[in-house]
Amino acid sequence: MNKKDPNYAVKVEQAIAKKYGDAAVVNPKSGWDDEKEKEYLEQLKDAYLADAETEDLDKEEIHGVFIPSKLLKEESKRSCTTCKTYSFKSKDDVYMTKFDCCWDCYIQFVEGREERWKKGWRPNK
Repeated sequence: MNKKDPNYAVKVEQAIAKKYGDAAVVNPKSGWDDEKEKEYLEQLKDAYLADAETEDLDKEEIHGVFIPSKLLKEESKRSCTTCKTYSFKSKDDVYMTKFDCCWDCYIQFVEGREERWKKGWRPNK
């Protein structure tokens, strides 16, 4: 088919209808009327109000500010209980989880003495 043919769009539409059926070429606006528009807007309004209600229920007040619960997490265990430093280092993650101390404190106080550390021994401050 030649694209300069003025009936090209009509022929393409007819080919689509022949291959996929008449429902494939129906204009979506043809089945839409004012009643369906009102019903759709009402459903949209109800969905918005339901979402707003659940969002208000999921907020917690912290220092006078409401924060969504999904943003709140348990306290971060990034501070070493021994030296009180806050760590962003990835190598500290294992030691924070297993021994509740940073890598430096592990090397200085725990390495080779894991049993004593697990029993509760901590260095004097």
